[in-house]
Amino acid sequence: MKNYIIKTHKKGTLYAKPHMFILNKGLNSGKPNKEPFTNSFVVIFENEQDCENIYWITFSLWQSKFWHRNLVGSVIPFLRITDFIKEFSRKADEMLSDFEEHQKNVKALQLLEAKATQFNQNLNLINDMRRIILHRYCK
Repeated sequence: MKNYIIKTHKKGTLYAKPHMFILNKGLNSGKPNKEPFTNSFVVIFENEQDCENIYWITFSLWQSKFWHRNLVGSVIPFLRITDFIKEFSRKADEMLSDFEEHQKNVKALQLLEAKATQFNQNLNLINDMRRIILHRYCK
């Protein structure tokens, strides 16, 4: 079920179709993002739904440190595109084989991401209020 194209991103290239970027250098290799990284692969899709599904699969693989076993290089580890394509295609097909389970997991991950974002915003507000109170108190 291959409905995407994976290639190395070149700086300044614009893509018309839905796409996402995957970091390929460093210990965060495999990290997906909608914005380009300096050293990244680009995955191009035919439609936005496929992009969203694969994004969450990629996010799951990155969070579970799936790509660490494929990293090469002694100083700055990196991920080879051939290794990435082979392993990613296999793992994506495996994870999409039970589509209902995949959708349930994606909804749970999206909910957790939203809650984490809300929590971080609340934490920032608490820190801002603490600074304001301390500033008034010390003035």
